[in-house]
Amino acid sequence: MSILQAILLGIVQGLTEFLPVSSSGHLILVPWAFNWHFFLENPELNKTFDVALHLGTFVAVVVYYWRELLRLLRGFFRTLATRRIRTPEERLAWLLLLSTVPAGIVGVSLEDVIVNRLGEPYLIGLMMIVFGVVMWVVDSHARLDRPLEKLGWKGALAIGVAQAAALAPGVSRSGITMVTGLLLGFDRESAARFSFLMSVPVIGGAALYSGLGVARDGLPAGTAVPFVAGMAAAAVSGFAAIWFLLAYLRRHDFKPFVFYRFAVGAGVLLVIVAGLRPAVGI
Repeated sequence: MSILQAILLGIVQGLTEFLPVSSSGHLILVPWAFNWHFFLENPELNKTFDVALHLGTFVAVVVYYWRELLRLLRGFFRTLATRRIRTPEERLAWLLLLSTVPAGIVGVSLEDVIVNRLGEPYLIGLMMIVFGVVMWVVDSHARLDRPLEKLGWKGALAIGVAQAAALAPGVSRSGITMVTGLLLGFDRESAARFSFLMSVPVIGGAALYSGLGVARDGLPAGTAVPFVAGMAAAAVSGFAAIWFLLAYLRRHDFKPFVFYRFAVGAGVLLVIVAGLRPAVGI
């Protein structure tokens, strides 16, 4: 893997982690489209590079929300000391923690199934289209009149369960959590804000879980510079994606992302039908 390839994949990861178009799907489709075989030829590289990219997006969301995250952490530890939940920050901290539980359970217990069965290009193409339809329908009919302060534990758990479904490449973690927020009646900006905040424990936890193996085995030889370049690209592009989407959703809907999903999904399926690329593997 060259430095340029690592930077390109880092930019893809950073943008698609927070835009509702599926980061895991794009990180499979980009090497598939360009016929890059380095992950296939070096299986140990795949997991370690994925950790580096997730660390980059973790840095992006922490830097963007660092003030709010500090308030939430203070609120969380304050509840442990007082054994009471009294402020909005304390309540939101516990709701975010609750929302991460389903994805953590599914991610750990079904990791092999997700990696080996659900990451095929044809399935990603289909999921891009199917969830695009879901996003369009929900965004067109949702109430969009509830502030985030109205979120309760049932709603947080529902968003968490939806997030667990996004572990399948092509669905989109940010997309399905925001759509679930819309179904609960929240406005687009509030749904996006909760989605980004809940990505902190999810992305951080996933990077920590996978990173334990990397720490034990070390980086593959000669990959340090591409890894750092990819991580930096993911951090910068991830920060830009968060800033852009929050500003965009104050006045606009999700239709451009729906049309993008349709275009990518249809393009993948057409390429497969034409025999230009395989339906499975790369």
